[in-house]
Amino acid sequence: MRNDAQGAPPREPSAPPGGRGASLDRKGITADVGASLVVFLVAVPLSLGIAVASGAPLIAGLIAAVVGGIVAGAVGGSMVQVSGPAAGLTIIVADLVMTYGWRVTCLITLLAGLVQLALGACRIARAALAVSPAVVHGMLAGVGVTIALAQLHVVLGGAPQSSALANIAELPEQIANNHTAAVGVGVITVALMFGWNRMPSIGRFKPALIPAALVAVGTATLIATLGRWEVETVALPDSLASAWNGPALPESGQWHGIAFAVAAVAMVASVESLLAAIAVDRMHNGRRVQLNRELCGQGAANTVSGALGGLPVAGVIVRSTANVRAGAQSPLSTILHGVWILLFVALFAHVVELIPMPALAALLVFIGTRMVSIAHLRDLRRHHEAGVYLTTLFGVVFLGLLEGVFLGFALAMIVSLRRLTKLTVTTEERDGTVHIAVNGSLTFLAVPRLAHVLRTVPEGAPVDLDLHVDFMDHAAFEAIHAWRVDHERTGGRVDIDEVHENWYARSSAQSAPAAKTTPRGSARWWAPWQMRGSSRSGLNPVGLLAAGAREYHAGTADRMRSVLSRLPHGQHPTSLFVTCADSRVVPNVITASGPGDLFTVRNVGNLVPRYDSAAQDSSVGAAVEYAVTVLEVPSIVVCGHSHCGAMQALLDRTHRSADESETAHMRRWLAHGEGGLTRTGEDEGALAGLPAAEALRRLAQENVREQLEHLMEYPVVRERVESGELTLTGMYYDLETARVHLLDPDTGEFVAVTGVQDVPAPRTRAAGGDGAQLVDGSSSGVSSRPSC
Repeated sequence: MRNDAQGAPPREPSAPPGGRGASLDRKGITADVGASLVVFLVAVPLSLGIAVASGAPLIAGLIAAVVGGIVAGAVGGSMVQVSGPAAGLTIIVADLVMTYGWRVTCLITLLAGLVQLALGACRIARAALAVSPAVVHGMLAGVGVTIALAQLHVVLGGAPQSSALANIAELPEQIANNHTAAVGVGVITVALMFGWNRMPSIGRFKPALIPAALVAVGTATLIATLGRWEVETVALPDSLASAWNGPALPESGQWHGIAFAVAAVAMVASVESLLAAIAVDRMHNGRRVQLNRELCGQGAANTVSGALGGLPVAGVIVRSTANVRAGAQSPLSTILHGVWILLFVALFAHVVELIPMPALAALLVFIGTRMVSIAHLRDLRRHHEAGVYLTTLFGVVFLGLLEGVFLGFALAMIVSLRRLTKLTVTTEERDGTVHIAVNGSLTFLAVPRLAHVLRTVPEGAPVDLDLHVDFMDHAAFEAIHAWRVDHERTGGRVDIDEVHENWYARSSAQSAPAAKTTPRGSARWWAPWQMRGSSRSGLNPVGLLAAGAREYHAGTADRMRSVLSRLPHGQHPTSLFVTCADSRVVPNVITASGPGDLFTVRNVGNLVPRYDSAAQDSSVGAAVEYAVTVLEVPSIVVCGHSHCGAMQALLDRTHRSADESETAHMRRWLAHGEGGLTRTGEDEGALAGLPAAEALRRLAQENVREQLEHLMEYPVVRERVESGELTLTGMYYDLETARVHLLDPDTGEFVAVTGVQDVPAPRTRAAGGDGAQLVDGSSSGVSSRPSC
């Protein structure tokens, strides 16, 4: 079942009510009403502040808040996202108002909404998510810095300048000379915004339950009103009817700029809304956002807002977060918050007119600084995208919004292209042979670097060229092939070994693939068959094996061939791995090993018969002797596991069934593990009072210790352990947690493996034209040790 932004996961019993049209119970309605009141209290000051920063009529911010709540909430595809005037659009709107005037800006908002409706109808909402988050976050941070720099002058009793540089240059004089009542209002507002949510709870009263914006603006308004401070306050029209100041057509020569502005508003509003909707989805358990429907909802809201003389609308994360935290369960809370704003403006406009303008400016300063997220910068730095973020931020601040976004997007494309074409070339000389390893994608962009390295190879020198590449274009092939021909002409030898696709070999045969290939097999090759699609459900065991073989041939065989071609003349495993035959234990998966690494012995209960009983059970003894004396493995591992059926049989004595003729072999074999029962004290009932899982764990771990002692009874093992040539290791695999535990030789306890350590690379063979050469520099040629 789909579980992404477009499809809804199965609803949990505790989740909020279902999709649109589902009847809400009384509890859900009560929660939505309460949440809508909280969002309403947050939205009023924010909407007025954003209108101030945009240079638009103050009523335009309230119109956008009403329309964003009612229209986007009713039509959109998100359960709890709140839409309204967004800080991310302030720079664009301010520039449009200055260039074209307010009424033409309303027309641009209306047309941008129609563009969003068309994009949503074409179902391409997901394309907006292709914009790098580093660019989006950098853009929002740049907008925040620009807003804060401009509104800080208003807080200090002055007026914002024409650019960020001018605001910075003018700031010292504003700080030194302006000490009016506006400064006091601004300082009070900023102090409360920073400190309100940090205040400790007093009894049952929790400050976080009341929006900080409401407290800050309300307190500043109350102090300024009671103190009769001379500060500029909000001015609203006498009536909503007279407030209408709708769209108007531009002059004939402005349509080209209008079209560009419509595209900019539609793009920024869409990207910000969709990213915010996906972020909000992580905060609740309700239905996931339907992106195309949400885009249509945003388009409808912008169309109506522009027609009514409101600011552009977008999904906003601050109000949406407040909505979720207040307990919203459906779009009803979003719609109601718009209704409350409408009623408040209609009935209590005189209260709004008491709000000091410096209080709104201080609110914008706080919002602007919060838009610069250090957490986002840390995350992007880990992914090596901090440069994109900072480039966009400074571009927006010092050049303009569109210029900054263009610079950030261009840098993001360059970074992505560099990653796709990243190539590392290492050179090492061993035993007179030059070993060159190439890792990455070989394209024409990497040819100069590769050619430079190849030119440093001395004439006549034997060369092993390992191509660990996932793509090779024609230019790279030509460069390698031309160099190889020239080098062999001078008496040198070149052995080219390809680890992944045979790009060079295919190009040499004039059958190069046209594009980068993608394995057709399942990416989760290690998962059980029943977890990898319904197409296998009706197959019998033979059919499952055949289907698995076809999947292997389709997606893995070609890659395996280049690896196995290095191992045809002998094996050099690093460990003899003794483990249980249980189908849930996969040695190569839990040890991240590959072909040729483990010499594996599997049996019921991972048992090693005592040396004096080897005549009766010679299979394991033969494997031990072969691994130690012929293959000369440096280590032996005995691996037990949780929920082991063999250990359960020992505990329950189920192997001593009524019909012992059916389990004769099993009874004889499990006798090799009964020493573990004695070691745990089970003969005296030591495990009887424990939970079944704990008893099995103790017995399985004690069984590993017992089998390690059995191994020491073999003379070939004991001699090499005492001489330091061989080590014995105990391992325990917990099926429930999928964690590996190793036996600590000092404490005798099993300790979970918690980190990744660098280990020496095992010896492998690199295929060459004239034979094989051991990577560690040992003698070339076929190994004298036989292969099992």
